[in-house]
Amino acid sequence: MKIVKIPETDDTPGVMLDKDKDILFITGRSLPEDVNAFFSPILEWLDEYSKEPLEKTNFDFKFFYFNTASSKAILDILLKLENMYQNGYDIMVRWHYPDDDEDMKEAGEEYADIVDIPFQHISYKME
Repeated sequence: MKIVKIPETDDTPGVMLDKDKDILFITGRSLPEDVNAFFSPILEWLDEYSKEPLEKTNFDFKFFYFNTASSKAILDILLKLENMYQNGYDIMVRWHYPDDDEDMKEAGEEYADIVDIPFQHISYKME
């Protein structure tokens, strides 16, 4: 299975989707000019991954900021993970947020309420 690796920029998050190394994460700021174009490879990769997922899948989100358009794309990712979970696969979403960022913490809690997937909320200190 191909690896999706997108370097982080000022406006787009860093992405690493590598099934062989069991690394699935998105991190940084997300306000891409064309949200659909940016998130399309991620959603396509998840479609392929869902055919033969790992025994246990941990998907890490570590956003510092995302815009409204990105929030819909994040939900699309979560819905694909939820579909795998409902099909009996072991899925865990790990939502990382800065310990002083109430908005990002609440965003993770709201997503956890929308989808039926185990969520782990992880606070960390900003450097």
